Amino acid sequence: MALPDLIVDQITTPGVMAAKLLLPWGSATDSIGQRGAHQLLAATLSRGCGPFDHRQLADLVEGRGAGLRSDTHEDGLLISLRCTSEDAQELMPLLEWMVTAPHLAKEQLELERSLSLQALQHQREDPFQLAIDQWRQLVYASTGYGHDPLGVSEDLQQLDESALQTLARQLTTGHSVLAISGTWPTSLDDTLHKRMDNLWPDTTDGPPPPPLRWTPSADGDLITQSIDTEQVVLMLGQPSCSHRHPDDLALRLLGCHLGSGMSSLLFRRLREDHGVAYDVGAHHPTRAGAAPFVLHASSSAERAELTLSLLHQCWHELSSQPISEADLDLARAKFRGQLAHGRQTCSQRAERAAHRRSLGLSDDHDHRCLDRMESLQAAQLMEAAQRWLQRPHVSLCGPLEALKRLERRWHQL
Repeated sequence: MALPDLIVDQITTPGVMAAKLLLPWGSATDSIGQRGAHQLLAATLSRGCGPFDHRQLADLVEGRGAGLRSDTHEDGLLISLRCTSEDAQELMPLLEWMVTAPHLAKEQLELERSLSLQALQHQREDPFQLAIDQWRQLVYASTGYGHDPLGVSEDLQQLDESALQTLARQLTTGHSVLAISGTWPTSLDDTLHKRMDNLWPDTTDGPPPPPLRWTPSADGDLITQSIDTEQVVLMLGQPSCSHRHPDDLALRLLGCHLGSGMSSLLFRRLREDHGVAYDVGAHHPTRAGAAPFVLHASSSAERAELTLSLLHQCWHELSSQPISEADLDLARAKFRGQLAHGRQTCSQRAERAAHRRSLGLSDDHDHRCLDRMESLQAAQLMEAAQRWLQRPHVSLCGPLEALKRLERRWHQL
């Protein structure tokens, strides 16, 4: 049966808990013509399910000071509940009803569609969001990672109740995970398993796995978009490996070295040494498939060419020379800090536990990474960069004349 894996993380809390139900139906499984469908479905799940309409559901949850929401990211649909332990008996069944008996009322669908379209419009006014969207389209094209989880306006406007109902019937299929962290009453264990056994259908089909490697686009390695602004946003990078690949840890350390904090290479070189960028960073999210590894900066139009050259220099150094031992130690410390910061709340702990299990990683994967990190040497990080970071693709967003100069400069590098 396709019952969710159950993870219970018992920790001492002042009587609170968080539950995360992670389903394998992320935005990467949106079909062409329905991009944004799974996020629209997720948003509508919390607007009526089982015996409760949207008002009754809101009264039940908010009346107990609890929180309930549902979101879609690239690799999964995540239903989140936070509540007191004493309310868990009454509120936990909501997770099940949202999956097995969603209402998907037309008026609630229209409300969520309107909110999604507004969010997409707001994104189109943000130069950084424009740059990352077109970079994603350049490198991933029409594959599942090629659009924002919110979707595409033209596709969202075409979706109706029947499309969402079809997607909702798939939610109980595939490998799902329920992770609970905090003060969890053990008396609820039998109740929880019994409800799942009775109501979760006996089916095992699920979405196809995402590609673990990236096929380079035939559309070139540069994309630009002109907007009426004095600022230029630059992004340089390429898809790399999945979170479960052995090289992922080395790339995470390189990401810490490049873009984590004011001691990072990008901050020191672009801001302190040359003063060319307003903002710098490295973007390397966890993914089940080929994860993006992107360097980004925002600069004035006058200094954008030097910014692009410096970004390219930092990128090239990853695979051409090992980082210093001092920088490697600093990257290790930052990675340890990131893991610690990501485990501060019950909600964070439950979500990470669900994410690890959904990727087929062991529950002690993060601890294993900390142990393995100590033996990783700078030469091994450079070798990982040579395997994964050899063909950067560039996305530029800014005034037209600056983009023309940047395009010429890129072809000279």
